[in-house]
Amino acid sequence: MLKKYIGNKQFYKAALAIALPIMLQNGITNFVSMLDNIMIGRVGQMQMTGVAVANQLMFVFNLAIFGALSGAGIFGAQFHGKGDTEGVRNSFRFKLMISAFLVAVGTLVLAVWGKDLIGLYLCGDGTVEDAEATLKYGLEYLTIMVMTFLPFALCQSYASTLRETGETVLPMTAGIVAVFVNLFFNWVLIYGNLGLPALGVRGAAIATAISRTVELSIVVISTHVRQAKFEFARGLYKKIFIPVSLFRSILLRGLPLLLNETLWSAGMATLAQCYSVRSLDIMSAVNITNTLFNVFNVGIFALSTTVGIIVGHALGAGDVEKAKDTARKMIALVFVIAIGVGVVYAACSTFFPNIYNATDSAKSTASSFIIVGAIFMPMSSLCHACYYTLRAGGKTFVTFLFDSVFVWTLAVPTAYVLAHFTALPIVVVYAAVVGLDAIKAVIGVILVKRGVWIHNIVNKE
Repeated sequence: MLKKYIGNKQFYKAALAIALPIMLQNGITNFVSMLDNIMIGRVGQMQMTGVAVANQLMFVFNLAIFGALSGAGIFGAQFHGKGDTEGVRNSFRFKLMISAFLVAVGTLVLAVWGKDLIGLYLCGDGTVEDAEATLKYGLEYLTIMVMTFLPFALCQSYASTLRETGETVLPMTAGIVAVFVNLFFNWVLIYGNLGLPALGVRGAAIATAISRTVELSIVVISTHVRQAKFEFARGLYKKIFIPVSLFRSILLRGLPLLLNETLWSAGMATLAQCYSVRSLDIMSAVNITNTLFNVFNVGIFALSTTVGIIVGHALGAGDVEKAKDTARKMIALVFVIAIGVGVVYAACSTFFPNIYNATDSAKSTASSFIIVGAIFMPMSSLCHACYYTLRAGGKTFVTFLFDSVFVWTLAVPTAYVLAHFTALPIVVVYAAVVGLDAIKAVIGVILVKRGVWIHNIVNKE
């Protein structure tokens, strides 16, 4: 029985070879993002809240890019497992096309409706002056961040393709350099060090723009200089178009992922908006909680991503039994690790919120939110691992139902009703919503066990 869920040394060595670089990159990225958040948070609560609200909107765009690239990524991973370099190349070209479209749409939406969208989060208890200041800081930050959409999308197109072909070190290295560039320019531009003016939230946005440009440059130059290793880059831009049948296949399978990530991230933003109707302090608490959670979630995210990559390779090679065995053992590993991570995460609730220059109410609420998140972290980890397993086989409509439909039919209505029509404490409302992950985890395990995800999608291509 144990052998079904516990792998040997070689199994974990192979998994960690993929997961550790992703873990290290995301860990450093989120840790520096946390320092970035703390830097802004120590300037003032209104600045922190304005940036937090703007980041909720940016989060929707980032996840839309992630979802759009994931559809092509399923094909890329399986093409690589099959040994079809031209297939990987065409999958990348699709990523460029869909990224350009989303950058145009995202820029238009935030340029026209950015102010109104930020205003949705500022209707809770608080003074008019505080709401106006928060709106001002949010718009300052968002106006500059929109200009980072294109370098972000291009960098993710390259980095995701490199990972799908088994190369995780280059994206990791570029990411590490970028986050330290970001940290340095945050220190310089937010506070006005080295003789430069203190720009506050605008400085934080400019620092991010610089770091994303640096990251893109490293990834693109390194990929094309080393074409002997990264074969998909050879002749990559000799043509832009891809076979119509492949375009149609990626679009049909990728569209549910694009919709899923967009709707899921919009659902997360809507949940935050539901919480915010109680008071402006709640948005500060949500921001503090999410910042710490992202740091602690890096291991779970990296291992879950690894599930999709390894399972995708096995399915592309036609080894169904290996795919099933890998999925089972990796999901078990993710669950066990999440228990330990949750304990440490809960311990941080006693001191982490006090780092911020926020009200006592915001810090107390954040501490409670962190404890709730720690309790349900194992369930959340199961949801992540099952999602990537289902996605690896190209069952994108199932993942759409499993992820975003679940959020919009259960989580969002629960948060809306409890926040608007009951007098329940906000922590109870938050716990009720997060606790829904237990239901989702059970559904995910059942779907994985039944094998509905097992599918080779590249043989006919």
